[in-house]
Amino acid sequence: MNLLRQLANNQLKALSLVVLLSIASALLTLGVIAFIQHKLLNTNNLTSTVMWQFLLLLVALLTIATWAQVALHKLGHQFVYLKRCQLIKQLINTDIEQVDNIGSARLLASLSTDIRNVTVGFVHLPQLIYGIVLSIAAMTYLAFLSFPLFAISLIILSLTGLIGFGLVGKITFHIRQVREYDDRLYKDYQAIIDGRKELALNPSKAKRYFEEEFDPNAQHYRNQITQADTYNGFAANMANTLILALVGMNYFAALGLHWASLEVASAFALVILFMRAPLMTAIASLPTLVTANISIKKLESLSLNKNAEFISQQTKHHPFKTLSLKQVTYQYKAHSADKPFQVGPIDFSVQQGEILFIVGGNGSGKSTFARLLTGLYRPHSGEIILNSETVKAEQWPIYRLQFSAVFSDYYLFHQIADSYGNNIDDDIIDEWLTYLEMIHKVSHQNGHLSDTRYSQGQRKRLALLMAVMEQRGCILLDEWAADQDPRFRKFFYRKLLPRLKERGVTLIAITHDDKYFDTADRVFKMDMGKLNELNISEPQQNHSIFSHIIS
Repeated sequence: MNLLRQLANNQLKALSLVVLLSIASALLTLGVIAFIQHKLLNTNNLTSTVMWQFLLLLVALLTIATWAQVALHKLGHQFVYLKRCQLIKQLINTDIEQVDNIGSARLLASLSTDIRNVTVGFVHLPQLIYGIVLSIAAMTYLAFLSFPLFAISLIILSLTGLIGFGLVGKITFHIRQVREYDDRLYKDYQAIIDGRKELALNPSKAKRYFEEEFDPNAQHYRNQITQADTYNGFAANMANTLILALVGMNYFAALGLHWASLEVASAFALVILFMRAPLMTAIASLPTLVTANISIKKLESLSLNKNAEFISQQTKHHPFKTLSLKQVTYQYKAHSADKPFQVGPIDFSVQQGEILFIVGGNGSGKSTFARLLTGLYRPHSGEIILNSETVKAEQWPIYRLQFSAVFSDYYLFHQIADSYGNNIDDDIIDEWLTYLEMIHKVSHQNGHLSDTRYSQGQRKRLALLMAVMEQRGCILLDEWAADQDPRFRKFFYRKLLPRLKERGVTLIAITHDDKYFDTADRVFKMDMGKLNELNISEPQQNHSIFSHIIS
């Protein structure tokens, strides 16, 4: 079972202690039954000393049983906490390309549903361990009382286990299907939330999406979980019926076939009936444990980066002097018979402190080039040369530290931090908030913005603030000025970019603002995955260049 295997691999000593406590609890339980049979049912020995002994035995049972369950709960929840932290660190260290291939809906399903399933599995794990340990200890005690009656009990319980094993296989199949439909439902949730404006404007479209996409997945989920619960309910009722049948068969064998005395048959009945509740609880916990096992496999199937530690930036990282791309290519995976889109081969170079503009039509490869340049995508061929040294595979996380960026699909965090994750001096933040005309809109305290719910243009200004505060050598801006009003757009090109350049910051902007091409040191055009430098030596050529791009 993957759940126990992973727990044993990570905390073997703690798990061994829990198992020993469970064994002690089961033995004490049988000790209580044996004490009742041999002491309390003997009217000649009913003294106050016997009752004190019985009370001490009950206190010991309560202490050990509670200790075992609490220890396993703590162990399980600690494992889930460490697993959740490990997954987040692995996700952060995983290449963007792999994260995109997995999909946000599947990731959210794993980080929420699968982690929750594992947590619930650990909550029910003590019941399973206690039921198994108690059953083994009880069967050993029954074998000591009467081997013929033990043989009958073993046959009936083995038959129960065999049928139950087949039912568990069916339960596992249906729960695995449930988990697959979980992924689809999360995808539907994301589509409905992200497309809420479009659906609100078109109720008929919303109805069609509900009927064609969401409702079939929800129905399949309902059908599969119903089948799993049906098999589990049958397994529990079958086990209950066979255990009661076992009591009757033992009495028949003891009294009708004279295999044992009434006293032994009564002891058998007492032990078996006492086993009934833990066994039923253990069987009832099987679906949650099967679900947790499937969720563990789902988490492993994400193929995230194995490194569960943050990248440490131990020394000060200096801005690059030169950066070059030599015959770099990147090709998307084909999802149909069409030829997959390829960016490159690209030959590109930039010097520290330059302002470069990248222009091109929609779908020309600009955003892919931006991700290649910043190291978020790894080239399929060619090489990236940083300060005359080729960037090797193991150096990609360090290479990315050269860049800050505001992508078109950026996320605005509340934290304001430098390149090392430390807080920035308040005066510096206030200076840039004033410069970005946001000082009267937003406040900050202890390195956190007071709010991020602003217009798209204002949010982009705050995103640029974050990028500047990181104090990296190069800032990449993807269509940053597109959401700014004309006045601030002019300010951005005529004042803001030159100010950053004066500080030695390299600026690479993806833009369509041909009016401001003269701000750039060089302009590159991306067309059908090919990157070419344009001649902007004459300011009057800007309009013709942009017209050529559009055409």
